[in-house]
Amino acid sequence: MSAHVHTSVSNGTGLILLDRPKALNSLSIDMVRDITAALLAWRNSAEVDAVVIRSTSEKALCAGGDIRFFYDVGRDTPQAGSALLEDFFTEEYALNHLIHFYPKPYIALMDGVVMGGGMGVAQGGPECRIRIVTERTKMAMPEVNIGLFPDVGGSYFLSHAPGQLGNYLGVTGVTINAADALYAGLADHFVPSAELPALLALLDTTAGKQLRAAITGFAAPFQNSAGESQLAQQRAAIDRHFAAGSVAAITASLQQDDSAFAQKTLQIMATRSPLMMCVTHELIKRGAALNVADCLRMERALVRRNFEHGEVIEGVRALVIDKDNAPQWRPATLAEVSDEQVQQMFAPVWPAYAHPLRHL
Repeated sequence: MSAHVHTSVSNGTGLILLDRPKALNSLSIDMVRDITAALLAWRNSAEVDAVVIRSTSEKALCAGGDIRFFYDVGRDTPQAGSALLEDFFTEEYALNHLIHFYPKPYIALMDGVVMGGGMGVAQGGPECRIRIVTERTKMAMPEVNIGLFPDVGGSYFLSHAPGQLGNYLGVTGVTINAADALYAGLADHFVPSAELPALLALLDTTAGKQLRAAITGFAAPFQNSAGESQLAQQRAAIDRHFAAGSVAAITASLQQDDSAFAQKTLQIMATRSPLMMCVTHELIKRGAALNVADCLRMERALVRRNFEHGEVIEGVRALVIDKDNAPQWRPATLAEVSDEQVQQMFAPVWPAYAHPLRHL
């Protein structure tokens, strides 16, 4: 195990503890490998009946992939390690697939920041997932803000959110809270942070086979304690505006609405990568018709096209490296983004037999 992932087995439960607090548990390739190794070892083990993933820090479960690493190796030569970028996304997406179809209860304690790659390690499939949020939860798929797109299976789980919520969350990259996560179907249980010590005690003392029922019972008294969902309050407006057939049409629709919500949404979208908003819109549309494996294969090719284009390199430079918050997007405006440019981003990279995720 790396210095940032600790694993153990006790009482029929495998524990994955993320411990990179200064980076909000941003995933390195070694962390991806450690999590994968543990899950593979436990998948058919008679000693493990359930898995828990949580953090040593109350600030974050996981803030996503290590974007400074993306910037550094994305600009490097193969001799300097750029091949690690290819390995990272291939192995991260394979991990997302492993988690989605895990054959045992997979319990994610989504306290604090859960964004991007953090969503990928928290969003198990419907047969295994037990996703717990608190009032400290800050959830997002914010990739359009750095010139990327909602990956790690986002094309699948966003496209399966109710109504146009997935389009709204993906195209804008906004951050939501616990109540919104529950409303959007991206979380299952709410537990106040004050009750986390008792929940952790429950996780430690309850046999793995009984954890699903025990957690459900523990969280039941708090099911109406998460507060009002802003997504629920704005649902009609979201469904109306984001049902438009393109990002340009969405902005045109929002411009006809003088509500505070519509105007704030326009302000947010004005800071995002125009190309990646359009790519995200297309991604979610395509994802709705695909299974999980095909979604991840689509995303794996798309991430290669993205780095070839350089949009994410520029986004990370502006937000993390130089911190000038003035990315020079290409194209610079939504009006300049053509459908041809969007479709080119989805052009196959490998023949099917050579795709790095062909075995999913």
